[in-house]
Amino acid sequence: MGVNSNRVEDFSSHRINTESVMPGMEIHTVCLPPKKTTLQKLKQRLSEIFFPDDPLYRFKNQTWRKKLLLGLQFLFPIFQWAPEYRLKLFRSDIISGLTIASLAIPQGISYAKLANLPPIVGLYSSFVPPLIYAILGSSSHLGVGPVSIASLIMGSMLSETVSPRDEPIRYLKLAFTATFFAGLFQASLGLLRLGFVIDFLSKATLVGFMSGAAVIVSLQQLKGLLGISHFTSKMQFIPVMSSVFKHTDEWSWQTIVMGFSFLVFMLTTRHISMKRAKLFWVSAAAPLTSVILSTLLVFCLRSKTHKISFIGHLPKGLNPPSANMLYFSGPDLELAIKTGIVTGILSLTEGISVGRTFAALKNYQVDGNKEMMAIGLMNMAGSCSSCFVTTGSFSRSAVNYNAGAQTAVSNIVMATAVLVTLLFLMPLFYYTPNVILGAIIISAVIGLIDYQAAYCLWKVDKLDFLACLCSFFGVLFISVPLGLAIAVGVSVFKILLHVTRPNSLIMGNIKGTQIYHSLSRYKEASRVPSFLILAIESPIYFANSTYLQERILRWIREEDEWIKANDRSPLKCIILDMTAVTAIDTSGIDLLCELRKMLEKRSLKLVLANPVGSVMEKLHQSKMLDSFGLNGIYLAVGEAVADISALWKSQPDFPEDCNETRQCKETKR
Repeated sequence: MGVNSNRVEDFSSHRINTESVMPGMEIHTVCLPPKKTTLQKLKQRLSEIFFPDDPLYRFKNQTWRKKLLLGLQFLFPIFQWAPEYRLKLFRSDIISGLTIASLAIPQGISYAKLANLPPIVGLYSSFVPPLIYAILGSSSHLGVGPVSIASLIMGSMLSETVSPRDEPIRYLKLAFTATFFAGLFQASLGLLRLGFVIDFLSKATLVGFMSGAAVIVSLQQLKGLLGISHFTSKMQFIPVMSSVFKHTDEWSWQTIVMGFSFLVFMLTTRHISMKRAKLFWVSAAAPLTSVILSTLLVFCLRSKTHKISFIGHLPKGLNPPSANMLYFSGPDLELAIKTGIVTGILSLTEGISVGRTFAALKNYQVDGNKEMMAIGLMNMAGSCSSCFVTTGSFSRSAVNYNAGAQTAVSNIVMATAVLVTLLFLMPLFYYTPNVILGAIIISAVIGLIDYQAAYCLWKVDKLDFLACLCSFFGVLFISVPLGLAIAVGVSVFKILLHVTRPNSLIMGNIKGTQIYHSLSRYKEASRVPSFLILAIESPIYFANSTYLQERILRWIREEDEWIKANDRSPLKCIILDMTAVTAIDTSGIDLLCELRKMLEKRSLKLVLANPVGSVMEKLHQSKMLDSFGLNGIYLAVGEAVADISALWKSQPDFPEDCNETRQCKETKR
């Protein structure tokens, strides 16, 4: 006889006479969820996947004019804050904008060198992208520009195939094309609301990856700090260190003294700003101060410091268009797409996490999908105006926040300062020594080596710490791209490990209550005679069904051994607490069927407790509830124990012939 939905809803109507077990105990009904069509289920599921924040809720019950205004604000966040913008806010924004400009100008030049690009490209990338982000971005404090890790990735991936020294034009075209595809990938993720893709880079793997990349970046700068002219282009620890000690004859004491002196100066100012937040401007101004002082030194002593290399001529003027330099065909297209996707993922992860960090401090929300679109579109526009990959920088954002930025106008002020530099001040950088650029990069990336986070991972989760170490050493000794691949691989492996090997535990009753918890966790919990209560803390899928069957049978075998060793009542019933089983597929349903049959042959009863709505619905649709009978499903573990114990007292043969007895009694009633 089939079990229809009404029958399921009445499963517990027969459960009475439980007062002998627990006076006043009421056995509740296990119900099916409300009926929905397949289309309704699909619509709800897709909505939960792609629109968890319900972005269109503001448009409900609004006039068409209001909807038009809300649409503009949704697409262009500048329309949200611009109508209420006041002079008082501008004073704060202009101070913070000029402050981050003093940091962005030297950093832009330095990071362009890190990506093996002309220094002027770094300044171009600090002009156009911030303007676009000010219109499209939803963060008030994000400081936009080139960042060290994305610059390193781009430089290392492109230089493996194309030499920036031998083929500078081809390399430049590849860099712009990679930037375009990075932006296209980022904007597509935001438009299609696929931001969960970047979640595969867990915090543990990012800590290891960032730390390893920071070490490699710092070691690469030894070329400039030591004055070495013949240096390896490889990005691994051993080749870099070999190159350092192989060319000791090229070391220049003048370069070493100048480089390490300014490096110590910038690290000291950084330490001061970390100790006293009000002195944030000390570390923010340090790079530009170092550039000015070192440039003056080289200019004044140029006849005596010929061993110190300097930047040389930088062209004045606005960003030249570069749309005609983009590759959309040819053998280099694959490399550009691959580089763009990798740098796009990393820069997107950094930009969104930085934006959310400072938004949380000011108690406002940053829309992740809007940020993806804003960062993606600014990179696409940047690739057409001689810019390379940009995103939200933590160092610039921290300075922006501490300087009192109120809106994205601070990015506009910074871009204006960069514009003035591009138009009028470029000749002043002619004698800027390259060694200072290396010192600026080291002082910027050293904060990415987060040993405290690594120690915390070791204390909290050893598997996370292992993932951190794998990504760290992968970057350090193999390569930066492969290190990133290892980081993603370890993250995916961890997910698969949790899915295929879910946690299960044996539960006991806390005396005097209807609470059931882990025996190993709570000393107050004790076994219930003749019952084995197991909890599964995972969905039941094809990937873990075999493991769960083996693990449950092992629990039963170990329980039998414990009963024999302690001379306790024989085992009669196994209760599976399904509270944490949020989903089940056909393999999971087959597992329950097979398990029930195996236990019946051993005169053991299998009972399910508190299946969630979606699981209950699939069990009903598969007709599996027929085999479980009227007392195979309960709303709670406590009710299952109480009701079955009462039936045992009234019917000693219940475990062997319970279904027929209960059905006969139901018919008589």
